Amino acid sequence: MALTGLVFSSCIDTRQATYFNGVKDGTIDTKTPVPESIIRPNDLLSINVTSLNATATEFFNTPNTAGSQAGGGGTPGYLVNSDGSIQFPMLGNIKAAGLTKEQLKDRIRKSIEERQLLKDPIVNIRYLNFRVTVLGEVKNPTVLTIPNEKVSLLEAIGLAGDLTIYGKRENVLIIREEDGQKQIKRINLNSNELLSSPYYYLKSDDVVYVEPNKARVATSRNGQWL
Repeated sequence: MALTGLVFSSCIDTRQATYFNGVKDGTIDTKTPVPESIIRPNDLLSINVTSLNATATEFFNTPNTAGSQAGGGGTPGYLVNSDGSIQFPMLGNIKAAGLTKEQLKDRIRKSIEERQLLKDPIVNIRYLNFRVTVLGEVKNPTVLTIPNEKVSLLEAIGLAGDLTIYGKRENVLIIREEDGQKQIKRINLNSNELLSSPYYYLKSDDVVYVEPNKARVATSRNGQWL
């Protein structure tokens, strides 16, 4: 049985076990933007308001306790309800789903100014549940929580322990939900085109799946799932 595993392992082309084959030294002008995630129902948001009037501002920074309990483990934050709204102090229901963070910032800031509740308020928003899932032929399949809301495909794979020797580097699958639809994209990690791809940086709730190669399938058929 050990000999069978050795035979299949030797059949793996070493070019399929490395990244960026054939990429020469040089500079690649990528300018790849970090994609802006769209707020969706069940997102958990941290919303912080500041102004020159610290006392009056405190009221706006009271965490949505009910939302935090529903959002998981008592983490302070504002849970986006199933109808896409959040319940914000003094402002009531605010539609959040379908907006970017910047758009929601502007909406909250304008509402505060229009009601003359604060002068020149500054609103900061970040996701408390920005996560990506990495599955398949990686060392540690996992769900990654990303505090700084920025992670590349390569970083996510690295945080999952890297691809195993059996992972298909030329055919990594990314599943992304946008506008109520699932988008499917296949990425070749052996191509420098990845560095300028709009999928180089991942969005919240992206799923990365690494398919097994033929050697993995063959070993599994022989009872050698290693």
